[in-house]
Amino acid sequence: MASATEYIVHHLTFNKVTLGGKPGGFWSLHIDTFTMSLILGFVFLAVFAIVARRAKVENPGKFQLFIEMIVDMVDGQVKDIFHGKSKLIAPLSLTIFCWVFLFNLMDLLPVDLISWVNHMIGNPEAHWRVVPSADVNATFAMSLSVLILIIGYSIKAKGFGGWMKELFSAPFGPKLGPINFIFQMIELVSKPISLALRLFGNMYAGELIFILIALLPWGAQWILGGPWAIFHILIITLQAFVFMVLTIVYLSLAVEDH
Repeated sequence: MASATEYIVHHLTFNKVTLGGKPGGFWSLHIDTFTMSLILGFVFLAVFAIVARRAKVENPGKFQLFIEMIVDMVDGQVKDIFHGKSKLIAPLSLTIFCWVFLFNLMDLLPVDLISWVNHMIGNPEAHWRVVPSADVNATFAMSLSVLILIIGYSIKAKGFGGWMKELFSAPFGPKLGPINFIFQMIELVSKPISLALRLFGNMYAGELIFILIALLPWGAQWILGGPWAIFHILIITLQAFVFMVLTIVYLSLAVEDH
């Protein structure tokens, strides 16, 4: 019988392989995070592709209406926030919202489900975390992708020279170029950090609370786990929405002049 500490550590340990063949090395690949992200990405693409192919103008099904509601919501946010012209922003925002939502949704799976599966296949000590957004590596990977897009859109809208000029002239004028550059770099770096840590912090905390509830007696698990799962659905959706909206805001700022 594992102690509470061993139980928590087991559920919070990644299935990873160290790159370069050196045990304990700095560079490692979290196989569970990568695999779950890939699977959920294909689930998102498959669902939307099937709905698009079977879409009906007359008498649409409930699921088609649900998907259309999501698309309309994302499209409305893009139109309200992004003031430039780009064919990429709406599909990107839809992908971010749905993908991150699916990431977060994995937190509602029973805590011991994967352990039970591993026990059934004869490998009870195996580690597998199913919530990609509870891995800071995944959230930083997404936020760094957004950072690359921010820089790309800034250069596309203002030209490389115009972007460099803005870095050294805003917000205090060209006479304070070095100070402007420092503040611009702080602002630029803070965007992916805030995106990554906000999502990671909320989902990691939610995952940890579910694990702690699983340590309680069976009756208490139902009394506390049910309300927390219902409340967590709001957190799951809100975090996906916030990540999407902030991405749109940052890209909109990138194409605007100060």
